[in-house]
Amino acid sequence: MFLDMFTETLALPHRSKIVTQAYIDFLASHFKQSHNGFHGLEHWLRVLINGRLIAADSGADLEVVEHFALIHDVMRDNENEDMYHGTRSANLSEALSGDWINLDRWQLNQLYEACQYHSMGRLTHDVTIQTCWDADRLDLGRVGTRPNPTYLGTKIARDPAFLEAAYKRSLKRFVRYEFDR
Repeated sequence: MFLDMFTETLALPHRSKIVTQAYIDFLASHFKQSHNGFHGLEHWLRVLINGRLIAADSGADLEVVEHFALIHDVMRDNENEDMYHGTRSANLSEALSGDWINLDRWQLNQLYEACQYHSMGRLTHDVTIQTCWDADRLDLGRVGTRPNPTYLGTKIARDPAFLEAAYKRSLKRFVRYEFDR
């Protein structure tokens, strides 16, 4: 019963041409940290959920948001301070362009910027990049921090009910993933 408070089944609500088991496996194979760590697979999936929910309200480009959720922390060297992991993930997104990432130049630039600056605490007027950053920031509960609405740029992310739901989700551990349903 106690374990049930912290685990639940994660079933992604719809198929995605971005989020596939093969893509997840490829990125996981490049991730040097524990897949169960603060910046591991469960974090990627919670950022994906947050991003999808925010994008549905903000009108952000869902393809960019989904790529960001999966790639933004892949190049971390450690779980603590790693000032250049965003730049390394941005560079990886460029390197994967045409292979795993099929975005036009504008979208690729958005993904690059979203990855490069996601941990800097910035705000932007670009709704897609801001959606990426908010999706990540809404998962701070996993490290014992409540997100500060001052650093959230989308209206829905600052909504108290949405913020609380994201915080509660950030505390959960997921036990099953379903990508290619």
